[in-house]
Amino acid sequence: EQIDFKNLGVLRKFTSGLAKIRAKKRTGVCAGHQRKLATAIKRARHLGLLPFTMK
Repeated sequence: EQIDFKNLGVLRKFTSGLAKIRAKKRTGVCAGHQRKLATAIKRARHLGLLPFTMK
């Protein structure tokens, strides 16, 4: 699937219930894709599309 900050369905799969980015071991993706995921999640957070934290 395409890694993009606008693709929230994909990004939510790689965040925990508390909106933290899951580790590479838990997601099973390679290091390059993990970096792209982290960048996309952080970009979506700054644009207000994803929360920084959840209670």
